[in-house]
Amino acid sequence: MKTPLLGSLAAAAFWAVGVHAAAADLKSAVDADYDYIFDLYKHFHANPELSFKESKSAARMQAELEPLGFKVTTGLGENWVRKIAKIATGEAVDGVGGYGLVAVMENGEGPTVMLRADMDALPLKEKTGLPYASTVTAVDYRGQEAPVMHACAHDSHMAILIGTARRLAAMKDQWSGTLVLIGQPAEEIGLGAMAMLDEGLYRKFPKPDYVLATHTSGWDSAGDVTYTAGYALANVDSVDIYVKGIGAHGSAPQFSKDPIVIGAQIVSALQTLVSRELDPLQSGVVTVGAFQAGYKHNIIPDQAHLQITVRSYEDEVREKLLAGIKRIAEAQARSAGLPDDMMPDVIVEKTYTPSTYNDPAMTERVMGAVAAEIGEARVYTRPPSMGGEDFSRYGRTDDDIPTLIFWTGGSDPAAMKAAREGKAPPPPANHSPFFAPIPEPTLKTGVHALTAGALELLGEK
Repeated sequence: MKTPLLGSLAAAAFWAVGVHAAAADLKSAVDADYDYIFDLYKHFHANPELSFKESKSAARMQAELEPLGFKVTTGLGENWVRKIAKIATGEAVDGVGGYGLVAVMENGEGPTVMLRADMDALPLKEKTGLPYASTVTAVDYRGQEAPVMHACAHDSHMAILIGTARRLAAMKDQWSGTLVLIGQPAEEIGLGAMAMLDEGLYRKFPKPDYVLATHTSGWDSAGDVTYTAGYALANVDSVDIYVKGIGAHGSAPQFSKDPIVIGAQIVSALQTLVSRELDPLQSGVVTVGAFQAGYKHNIIPDQAHLQITVRSYEDEVREKLLAGIKRIAEAQARSAGLPDDMMPDVIVEKTYTPSTYNDPAMTERVMGAVAAEIGEARVYTRPPSMGGEDFSRYGRTDDDIPTLIFWTGGSDPAAMKAAREGKAPPPPANHSPFFAPIPEPTLKTGVHALTAGALELLGEK
C-alpha cells in the first residue's frame, strides 16, 4: 500500500513563496541535461567492473567531476587486493578503500553533506538484449573468471551522482557548505564501505553532518521515489556449521554417529528460533541455503556442512539468533551422543553487513523536500526489507552521523501495474540477468530527487 507524505511533509511542498518556480527551474535543468547523463549511463552499463576492480569506473568519475571544480582523490587500485585480509582483521592500512573515490567541493560556511554511489557490478551474464548490453568477461579479485553485468543498477547510481554533481556545481550561488561525493567500491561483497572508512574517509576528508544516497529499485515504478524511516534494511550474517560424526557402512548404522541425521535435526530445530524465541513484533530470518554431506548411497559420512543466512534489524535480535544457532547445533550433537571434543564448529563470518537505519528526522526533512520538487503523489513509503546494504556502515561509526538511503523506481510502470493486478508476473528486478532500469524517467528522477535532498541539507546562501 502506498502511504504518501502527510502532515509536516505535505506542508513542506508549500514552504515558501516561489517554491514551485524553483522546482520548475531544477526540473528544467535536469531535463536539459538528460542526454548527457544517459550517454554516461550507457558507458557505465556497457563497461561494468567487479568488486575491487573498479579502476576505469573511478577514472571516468574523476574525469567528470574535476572539471566541475571538485578536488578528487582516488584509492590504491591494484594494490588493494593484498589488503583485504587486513581490513577483515582490523589492521590499519592507507588509501581510500581500493578504487574508492572521494570528491570535495567547499562552498563557504555550512553543513558538510556526503552523497554516495557504489560502482561495482555482479558476476552475471547479461540477457537484457539492450544495444548497450555488457559483453564483458573479467577476473575477480580472487582470480576467478566470470561474465560481468550491472544487474543491481550501480551504473545508474554513478550516472545519477554525476548528474547531481553537475546540478549542484551549477547552483553554487544557492547553497553554502561542503559537498563530499564518494564512489564506493565493492558493495556487492559488503566490504567497500568498511574499506573506505577503515582507510580514513572520516579522518582524511571533511567529516559529514549527513550522508545521503539513492538506490535504483526494480521493485518500484520508474518515476517514483520510495523510502522507509527507521530500520530499512537488515543485518546480514553468513554462518557455517561443520557437523562432526563417525562414519560407517550404510548397512551398519549402529557403528556410526550420523552427521546427516544430526544436521537434519539442526535444520528442523532452527525453525523454532524465529517462531518461538523472538517477540512476534520483532523480525528475523534464519535460512539454511545449503546442506552438503556424503559421497555415495551406502556410506555414512563423518561430516556435514550447513550454510546459513541470518537476517535481523535490531542488534540484540542479531545476537540472540546467532547465539541460538550455536546452542541448537551443540544440543543436537549432544543428543546424538557426541562428546564435547566433537561439537560442531559454528563459524560466523566476521565481515557481516549491518542493518541500515534511516534517521527519522533526516528522512522526514529530505523526503519532504523531494516531494516538494517532484510531487507528493510520486513519493511514498515502502515496507522495510530483509535485504542488506553496506551503506549502513556510514552511520555505524562512533560519530553517529545521520544517514538516509531512498529508492528511485526503475521498472516499467505499466508492467508493475499489470503485476499488481495479477495480469502478468513482476518485471525483472535487481540481480536478475534480465534487469535494467528504464533510463527515462529513472535517471531524471534520481538526479532530481538526490539534488533536492542535498539542497535541503546544505545551507542556504
